[in-house]
Order: sequence, then C-alpha cells, then structure tokens
Amino acid sequence: MIEVSGLKKNFISGSRRVDVLDGIDFSVGSGERIAVVGASGAGKTTLMHILGALDRPSEGSVLFEGEDIFSLRGSALDDFRNRTIGFIFQFHQLLPEFSALENVMMPGLVARRTFRQTETQARDLLAEVGLGHRLSHKPGELSGGEQQRVAIARAIFMSPRLLLADEPTGNLDSRTSDEIYHLLQQLHLNHGLTMILVTHSETLANRMDRILRMEDGRIINSF
Repeated sequence: MIEVSGLKKNFISGSRRVDVLDGIDFSVGSGERIAVVGASGAGKTTLMHILGALDRPSEGSVLFEGEDIFSLRGSALDDFRNRTIGFIFQFHQLLPEFSALENVMMPGLVARRTFRQTETQARDLLAEVGLGHRLSHKPGELSGGEQQRVAIARAIFMSPRLLLADEPTGNLDSRTSDEIYHLLQQLHLNHGLTMILVTHSETLANRMDRILRMEDGRIINSF
C-alpha cells in the first residue's frame, strides 16, 4: 500500500544544515498496524507529517499504491490527503467553541456535503466511539479520553484508508490508554484501516503488527 524510499528531510538553521530524516526506507501493507518508536528528536513526528502529506521531503519518495503522492500539487494533493488520510494528534486539536458533534462534522462541511448527511454521519460515529450521549458537550466539558474519542471520530469521518496517530495516548492514564487502544483496534476491524502510530508506550507498540524503531533520523530496527 505504501512504499517509502530514500526519504530525507533537512532544515537550514543559521549557517548549518540540520538533517531530521536521513534515508528512510520501509513499506506498509494494506490493513497493517505499525508502531513507530524512538527517543524524542529521532524524527518520528517529521516522518508522520511527510507520510500525511503535511510536509514535503527534501529527497526521496512516498508511493501510495504505486503513485508518488508528492507528484501531486496544490488542490490535487489536498484532495488526496482529505480523502485518504485521517489524523489523530496527541493534543486532540479540537475547536473549543464547538460541540463534540460540530467538531466531528467539520470535515464533511469543509467537503461541502449536505448538513443533514454530515450531521447524521457525525452522530453515528460518535455513537460508535461511545459518545452518543455527549453530542452537545464542548471539549472543555469532556475528559481527556472523551476528547480523544471525539478526535478519533473526526479523523475517520471521510472514511480514510490510512490512519496516522501521533502519541494518541500520550496524555492519558493507563486505564484510559487501554480503552483508546481497544477502540482503535475495533475501528481497524470495522473500517479496514491501515494504521501507523507514533508512541512512547512500549505496551501499545507491542500490540501492533510491527514496530519501527527510529534513532537520529533513521530506522535502526524493524520487527
């Protein structure tokens, strides 16, 4: 499904070049669940941003079913990202002034779907993640685990094939983290998702199909 080859990313800081990714190669099968682990600064989040087409590599390619996603430009790349990839962030990125239902509806409204269709689907997804009774609550009125469930519902609204999660349980206690894992596992089965997640949790990583361990911008181990 995904083929990453020779991926490099560097930035210029003053008079020096900083290499964040230094030659990344790996592939991902359809429906596979992969954990990316490593110390802070290893390049994990930068890798996720490139896989999600939020940033472009300095060198190398990311093929999605044989097509180099960075051959796409402008609205074509935006359309690919919106149709194909769902994102879950550590800090939820929910809009605080809107309710749980309104936050989940956002992708559909941006895609100019009808309000009725969008609202119905958002209600169904919130029920699927166990929040059918919290539709009108704003993020500040929800627990951390509930906020993450809203974020997950929003991430899968457009029926993505690839779900990227950056520390999805990083701010949660062990019991809530376990609940979020089981929710992601159920959504993986129900929606046929391919999942790549960054995590510092060895427990969560060991539950995935495969672990990629990063160090200094490289993958040093895959098992």
